[in-house]
Amino acid sequence: MDLKQAYLSFGVVSMANMSESEGSLPLIAVTAAVGAIVLLFTLLCSVFRKDKPKEEIESEQDKKTANAGSEKNNSNKKVKPATKTAKKPAHISFSHTWLSCTLKGHSSRIVSLDFSPNGKYLITASEDRALMLWSVKEFRQKEHKYIRGNVEFDSATHVAFSPDSRALVASLANENAVRIFRLGKKDDGSHNVTISGALDFPSKHKLDIIGVGISSSGKWIMTCSSDTTILIWDLKGEVLATIDTHQVNNSCGKVSPCGRFVASSGFTSDVKVWEVVFDKSGSFSSVKRAFELKGHSAGVYDFDFNNDSRRMASVSKDNTWKVWDTDVRYDMGQDPKLLYSGKVSYPGPALIALSPDGRTVAVGVDTSIAFWDAANEHQDQVLENVHAESMSCLKFDIGGRYLVCSGGKHVQVLHNVTGYKATIADLEEKLRTASGPGMKDRLKQQVSEAKEALENILLSSKDSPK
Repeated sequence: MDLKQAYLSFGVVSMANMSESEGSLPLIAVTAAVGAIVLLFTLLCSVFRKDKPKEEIESEQDKKTANAGSEKNNSNKKVKPATKTAKKPAHISFSHTWLSCTLKGHSSRIVSLDFSPNGKYLITASEDRALMLWSVKEFRQKEHKYIRGNVEFDSATHVAFSPDSRALVASLANENAVRIFRLGKKDDGSHNVTISGALDFPSKHKLDIIGVGISSSGKWIMTCSSDTTILIWDLKGEVLATIDTHQVNNSCGKVSPCGRFVASSGFTSDVKVWEVVFDKSGSFSSVKRAFELKGHSAGVYDFDFNNDSRRMASVSKDNTWKVWDTDVRYDMGQDPKLLYSGKVSYPGPALIALSPDGRTVAVGVDTSIAFWDAANEHQDQVLENVHAESMSCLKFDIGGRYLVCSGGKHVQVLHNVTGYKATIADLEEKLRTASGPGMKDRLKQQVSEAKEALENILLSSKDSPK
């Protein structure tokens, strides 16, 4: 365009000179001459452009792009040229006879999940700012519907059901605080459930919240942060007590299913447990140290309770997991007893889940899960490549029938086959030592029902689509 403008300018100047020196030339002739020159130049440029090879044009464009990138990164000579790499799949096709179903719906990584105490629902929280409610009875069906609730202006990092299964406690990523969500029914008279925010607690933690829970009595809520702080709240958002765990930093914080204890693990090699005490009138009294799990030689990644809190399981950086008898008189100075221990199949940060009856231990590392028969102290099965991404959650349902694990955007629902086997073995052992005929008949019936249930699970899992 600069050259064109030069020609135009030249034409205009020439026209002016001609007008001054040769006033006899008609103005229209001069204008036509200038126009002819411009038109000829334009045609020549067009022809030259068409004759130029397409590859040469693209090469020039690539050079310009490369030069621009070079100028932008000239301060860092170690920058490597961009190379095309295959994207990591968002989901892998995992197939196993123990797999009941795969729950799909979230568009981002799932960060937390929990089962309702009534055993009907599973709630999942994701970085996509959504809460999704799933029906447990649909785990063995072809379709898996969900009810979605949005976390306004934030996203949930941890979730826990209230004891009446009508509310949720969730920690928020941006606010680093707690929000209470209510499960209600729509005003149109349908049975559809809605999930809506009801109350926000004040922000009290200095560092990120890494765990939330609510007691089975419904009287208090626990939040645990990544420093050494645990807060005990009432249901209105008032802090009842502050606990300093003295563990350098916290890695896990949970409330026991019995509703009496709050526990934490962290950099130190122990798990510390406190009792939250209320007086006879129902008013908060104090938080006092109950007991500690001592036996690991390195920091504890994760721990879990069984349904009555008489058993606990822990997994550590020392590549071991342990099951403990916590049914002790801790008020009399008794310490928990180590029942058995096992080796972690793979190195790295680990998750652990203890079945409600205490018979099954599941240890998850990266994308693999090892199932252990806790009663007979042997590894039953290792499932590999369960997810395309590292697992974020591992949990048994209230009845101990399923183990659910989240990795990436999906949840895998697995049958607790190890638990069924352990139950059958336990019943058969009791049958051998039973004395009365009535007791033997009942045990025989229970063994028969357990075997039939296990057989049905394995047969249906082979044929059912995921």
